[in-house]
Amino acid sequence: MYEDEVSAVYNFGNMSVNLLNISEADGLIKPANPAGPESGSRFQFTIRVENVDEAVRELEEREVRLLNGPMNRSWGVRTVTFADPARHIWELAQQLS
Repeated sequence: MYEDEVSAVYNFGNMSVNLLNISEADGLIKPANPAGPESGSRFQFTIRVENVDEAVRELEEREVRLLNGPMNRSWGVRTVTFADPARHIWELAQQLS
C-alpha cells in the first residue's frame, strides 16, 4: 500500500501491517517504548507460498541470509525463515500434500 525509506505498509483485508524502522517508532507509539532488535524476535509473519524451494532460490539470488530451513515440519508444512533489513522475522510456508 505504501513504502518509503523508513516504512512499508501492507494491506491484508481489513488489516494493515506497518513495518517500521525502530528509529521512527517513537512518534507512533509514545508513551510506550519500542523494543530494539537486541531484545530478540517480537513476532513472526508467515506468508503461504506454493513452492518454498523456488522462493528460497529467489531469496538467495537477492543474498538474503536464511535463519532456518527449508525444512519439512511435522505438521505437514515446508518452511523457511529469514529476517528483513529491519530484523522483522518472516516465514514462507508451503502446505505439503
